[in-house]
Amino acid sequence: MKVAYVFSTSGHTASYKLGKMILPQLEARHHGADVVGMMFFDDNNYVLRAGDPVGERLSKVAADQGILLMMCDSCALERGLAEGEPHPGTSRTVGTVDGVHVGCFPDLYAALAGNPPDHIITL
Repeated sequence: MKVAYVFSTSGHTASYKLGKMILPQLEARHHGADVVGMMFFDDNNYVLRAGDPVGERLSKVAADQGILLMMCDSCALERGLAEGEPHPGTSRTVGTVDGVHVGCFPDLYAALAGNPPDHIITL
């Protein structure tokens, strides 16, 4: 089974649920599902800053396991983690861990089209 995670809940959803629950399972390779992508909204984007311990670990796991990491373009622009315009395909990351993409839903759909998830889990 393939899943994608959407981190949209306010607060520290990514740093806690991802950092304390999901990421350790991915690192140990016993998560129980193949994760094909993760999309980050609002302050959850901060976990993808260069130097963030959770983000650095996630970057390595994503590269090793072929997991798409994407930040909402508008959210990333507001937080200084991207530059450009809040339109599909027109922004790029700034100061993030390796392997992070920035985009809107059309970018997410295109990026996952070749390896679509069976389930999407919103946290």
